[in-house]
Amino acid sequence: MKCTKEIAGFNELDEAVKRLDFRSAVRDVRRFNYICALLELLIGQQMTALSGCAQKVLLAMLEEVARYATTSHHNPRGFHQLLNNLKALRAAERSAYWGGPLGSQLLWHQNTSKIEKILNMAAQMQIREPNPDSYPKLLQLPEECIREIILRLSDHRDLTASAETCEQMASIVGEQRVWRELTKFHFTPQQIDIAMPKSNDETDWKTVYHTLKKTYGLNEDRQYAEMLSLCRYCRCLFWRSLGHPCIADQCPEFRARLQEAGGITAPSPVPPSAFLKFFSL
Repeated sequence: MKCTKEIAGFNELDEAVKRLDFRSAVRDVRRFNYICALLELLIGQQMTALSGCAQKVLLAMLEEVARYATTSHHNPRGFHQLLNNLKALRAAERSAYWGGPLGSQLLWHQNTSKIEKILNMAAQMQIREPNPDSYPKLLQLPEECIREIILRLSDHRDLTASAETCEQMASIVGEQRVWRELTKFHFTPQQIDIAMPKSNDETDWKTVYHTLKKTYGLNEDRQYAEMLSLCRYCRCLFWRSLGHPCIADQCPEFRARLQEAGGITAPSPVPPSAFLKFFSL
C-alpha cells in the first residue's frame, strides 16, 4: 500500500479506538470483558511505548472501566486484575532513564495523575450485600434453579468461588454434569475424545476440563459475549451487533458474483490479541 497521509491516519490505534467507540462499549455488558482483556494486554511495559495520543485514549478507557465497575459492581475480578497491572505500570513510569522517564515530562505527569485518580476510585469500591428485606435469596430458590444458574457460568474460577460459599453450592458445583457442560462449551468433541480416559472407570469431568485447558488453552471466541468482527469484503472492523454498510449489501452486482462463487462468507471474529496485531506496537 502507498504510505499516504490518509491511510496512515486510519491505521493509528487511538484513531481505531475512537471510531469503534470503545469508551461507550465499556458500558455495554456484552463488550465489557472484551475491553478489559484489550486493556490488560496493553497496560504494562507495552503501554509505555505507545504514542502520547494512544496513551491518553487508553487511560480514558480505563477510567471509564473504573467508573462503570465501581458503580455497577460488574466483573470486579477482571477490574482488580487491571488494577494490579496498572500498579505495575505506575512503577514502570517511575523508572529512570538518564534521570527521568522516557517521553514528555508533561505527558507522564498527566498519566500519573490519571492513574492515581483511577486507583483512588478503586479504593472506594465496596461490594454491598443485597437488601436483607429482599426476597427470594439465591439459596432460597429451588435447587433446580440454582443448578441452571451454575450451568451458565463459563469460567471455572466462578465455579470454584461459588463452591466456597456454602455446602449446598459446593454440592451442586461438584456434580459431574456441571463440569461436563463446561468442558463441552470450551472444547471440541475431537479434543475431548483425546483427553477421555481409556479405562471403563467413571469419567471425572473436572479432571478432563483442567487437562484440556492445560493442553489447548481456552478458546478466546467463547470468552466474550461479543467481539469485534472483520468483514472479508470491505476489510472493515465493526461490532457485530451494530453491523456495518458492507459493499456486499450495497452493490447488487457484487452480491450476485458472490452468490455465484459459493455464497457470502461470514465475518471473522477478532479477539483482543488479534486486534492489536493490526498495529505496529
